[in-house]
Amino acid sequence: MSSKKRVKRKQTYDSHFPDKAVLAFVIVMAIFGTIMIYDASVYMATQEFGNQFHFLIQQLAWLLFGGIAGLMAYFVDYKKLLKFSLPFLGIIIILLVLVLAVGEEINGSKRWIQIGGLPQIQPAEFAKLAIVMYFSSWFAKNENKNFKKGDNKNEFTKALIPFLAVLGLVALLVLLEPDLGTTMVICITALIMFLLSGKNKEHRNRLLTLIPVIFLLGIAAIVVEPYRMSRIQTYFELIFKGEVADPRGSGYQMQQILIGIGSGGFFGKGFGQSRQRFGYLVENTAFTDSTFAVLLEEFGLAGGIIMVTAWILFLTRGLKISLSARDSEGKYLAAGITIWLTSQAFLNMAANVGLIPLTGIPLPFLTYGGSSTIVTVIAFALLLNVSRYSKNA
Repeated sequence: MSSKKRVKRKQTYDSHFPDKAVLAFVIVMAIFGTIMIYDASVYMATQEFGNQFHFLIQQLAWLLFGGIAGLMAYFVDYKKLLKFSLPFLGIIIILLVLVLAVGEEINGSKRWIQIGGLPQIQPAEFAKLAIVMYFSSWFAKNENKNFKKGDNKNEFTKALIPFLAVLGLVALLVLLEPDLGTTMVICITALIMFLLSGKNKEHRNRLLTLIPVIFLLGIAAIVVEPYRMSRIQTYFELIFKGEVADPRGSGYQMQQILIGIGSGGFFGKGFGQSRQRFGYLVENTAFTDSTFAVLLEEFGLAGGIIMVTAWILFLTRGLKISLSARDSEGKYLAAGITIWLTSQAFLNMAANVGLIPLTGIPLPFLTYGGSSTIVTVIAFALLLNVSRYSKNA
């Protein structure tokens, strides 16, 4: 009598065209963002370099480099890429330590480092990607280990301690630069990913008990730095008194932003008509941290509503990709990237309209910068990679 052998078949998913809505979002944002960066940087580029296209050329170069890296991130199966998430995170942690030791200090912050003859990089930007990739792989591997019956508390602790150890180390190194904005984005992204990894209500409730502790740590991080306290003071003056505190000092940037937004009205002054880009905004922030303020001045409240709506639509599409991913790795990777980019966008836009204190968080595709641009392109490429193998094609 012959014995029947069970053959375990591995479920496979054929690749297909990526999510069209997200692809369209990326293309439109990359083109529009580059145009806005050029528009907002013309004055500074002409004044400092005698060439109005100086920053535009650099931004296009970074988009090109990011595009090449993005193609690799898109065409190589994300499951294979996630196998390198641990060494990638290790390299980033080493770079974060080196930044504090030998990094170039600019305006009191050490955020950039140069390796050999290569251009300067900002490791904190790559830390966002490294954290998302590492936790995507880690959560997927431990998904079935969390919260076994009768041992919920023990299993939660086993999952939480290594999670907080990794997150705490990376967050501390970034905070010491100091870069509170990036620390916030990393922590928000990681904590929501951990929340999504839970199998039951008890997991979520226990994680939520950590929020007061995290809040107190955030308050402590603000109090120890005088410049952060001045931003908080400016913010509360604006919220409760309707005026900017110290408009010629610590509140100068917020004052100029509000002047520009107010003059833009509902429909704006028109493309290329911003006045605040002509040196009124601090240093080069017209085309870095405050490009959204220039957008509101030129395209008005209507332009701002369109931008916010676009990001909300991206959020829904990104989460849909996560829910339809072929496996746990793809689910967490898509969710992490979506949460990271969306939270970063909303924090930047909120700061530029006075809803939260000003931060140095970049607005994806609308902020000039090498590291942020390259990382943003790679992140979107990975999200599209996950969508190629989604179940609901």
